[in-house]
Amino acid sequence: MEAVKKPVTYAQLLETNNLMQINSDESYWLCVTRTTQESKLFPVSPYMMLSYANAFYRWPSLLRKIESRMSMEECGDRARNMGTKTDTLTMGWTLPCFYLLGREWLINMGMLRPEDAVEDVIYVMDCWKRMQLSYHRNDGHITNSQYGHRSQLMPERQLQVFEADLHDMTPGDALHVASSKFMATVSQYQFLSHCECRIGICNQGPYSFGEGRELIVRDFMDLGVGDYPWLDGVADKFPFHNLTVPMVVKDTHFELMDDWGSFESKPEFRAENIVRIGLYTSDLLSDSYVPVAMESPQALAAKFTELTRLISDANQVLWKKIAGWSRAEMLEAGALVYYNILKDVAHIAGVYEQSDWMEIDERAQRLVPLLNDEYGRDVLTELVGLLTLPSQVCNDYTMAMHKNTNHRMYSPIPYTILNTGDYTATSGPLGKGSSLFKKTTGWRTTRGVLDQESYNKAVREFTPTACTPEARFIDDSWVKYHHKDANVEALYRHTQTRSPRLANKGASLKREDITKLRNG
Repeated sequence: MEAVKKPVTYAQLLETNNLMQINSDESYWLCVTRTTQESKLFPVSPYMMLSYANAFYRWPSLLRKIESRMSMEECGDRARNMGTKTDTLTMGWTLPCFYLLGREWLINMGMLRPEDAVEDVIYVMDCWKRMQLSYHRNDGHITNSQYGHRSQLMPERQLQVFEADLHDMTPGDALHVASSKFMATVSQYQFLSHCECRIGICNQGPYSFGEGRELIVRDFMDLGVGDYPWLDGVADKFPFHNLTVPMVVKDTHFELMDDWGSFESKPEFRAENIVRIGLYTSDLLSDSYVPVAMESPQALAAKFTELTRLISDANQVLWKKIAGWSRAEMLEAGALVYYNILKDVAHIAGVYEQSDWMEIDERAQRLVPLLNDEYGRDVLTELVGLLTLPSQVCNDYTMAMHKNTNHRMYSPIPYTILNTGDYTATSGPLGKGSSLFKKTTGWRTTRGVLDQESYNKAVREFTPTACTPEARFIDDSWVKYHHKDANVEALYRHTQTRSPRLANKGASLKREDITKLRNG
């Protein structure tokens, strides 16, 4: 039985179709200018297609569940103040595009019309817009592409702490060697734990650090035991779930930081040009960034070395586990990693349930028999690269952005439904799900390893300092004229609490003051 339809307005359709076209243009550019997603181990193209279908059928219901507890705007505010998997990649591109790619595939299989699930489409795009406007509040954009492919999410108060406390290093010294080994090792682990895809790593920036230097901030997420059942027994000893590595780079300009969280620079980014580095952890309970072994360069080098060893050990165990998987397990694991990329928004709202985010919906399961390697490869190529599926062809006079041919990636909602009323509201409620994987341990947090119920309860009872009523709407523009305001001072002092150089310095610092403190 179809859900009761709510009135749909012309304004809603205009905005929704505009948001879809923005994503269509940027998605094509990303897909044809970035490297190809391939693996000799996992069936990547098939699992991507399965994830898109799962997202289409499940995300509208799960986003509504999240907003029954917390608005997307507040989720964006909380995400902006920590390094979790609610980042440029997960919210900036995948929220609208995984859903829309699933919709487009189903349209081309004749299982859906462009005028079906209209309320779902409008709602998903509106969720994305509100989350992005909040998350990108500091740079005032919805996407990195709107900002010339830049991503400047952090407020001044956090960047001042990084500038004050990051440790100097030079090529060949202990800190440089240890940090380089760590980043290489943890990157390898992230690709494997995420089924040979990129979504466990994200970058933001660049930020100006003066003297021709720029800061980029790199997040490594889902490192410890958590949502992925295959990390139970693998990552139990790893003490952090998320790690953030801010790094200052000399003689390098990061000219592109795209909506997949990857970058390009001139000249090419080289490890020997990193001149300062730090290490922080954060999660939903940490109240912003917590320094890790930042008391001295020697302590930080030792910590990087220790974490490299732990990651190496976990990587060996994980390789052995995955080596025993069937193709069906690899297909499902990859699809779940892609599909559940929004899961941390549910964690932020304190409504996370493993069955919501780690199962394949029965409606998506119907498509698994199609997904051999050849079909998965070819349909994905047509869907995101060639744009040659029937629904993607426009009239002969069209010249698309970046392509100059008559194609678009995503089908708009037809405006004629305003006259005919011939549309369906939704794809339906959450369907029955299933999974080949079972979770056996808890979730690593800054308060220890918690079970699902305890984790949700702790999150619901906790409000980060930056999101309290007194502080939530303080932005850098307000600070510029009211840096002596009591609430501004309190927020800056809170951010400075864990900084050995800036503790209790308040909101009136300038860059030259921080330089003196570093040199003093």
